Amino acid sequence: MIRHLVLFKLNEGVSRDEERVRAGVRAFEALEDEIPELEFWECGWNITDRPIAYDFAINSAVADTDALKRYLEHPAHQAAAGQWREFATWVIADYEF
Repeated sequence: MIRHLVLFKLNEGVSRDEERVRAGVRAFEALEDEIPELEFWECGWNITDRPIAYDFAINSAVADTDALKRYLEHPAHQAAAGQWREFATWVIADYEF
């Protein structure tokens, strides 16, 4: 199994209450039902107020590197990530467990 973690930081001046951000969250929430490679999926907003904290997180799992590639290339994933490119930056970690 491969764990796929993504942490998002909203760009300066962007609020989680903006409609484009809410639409981005909805797009990510929908991926669980749209991408069969996802064996585990959760996402949500950070709940702590710490300067080093990121704003939003995705924690997911897929079976193997082929499944990860299919997930990353899936049109629904590409569309959701494209929305977030407009208002956030992110870091990623993929590891086997």
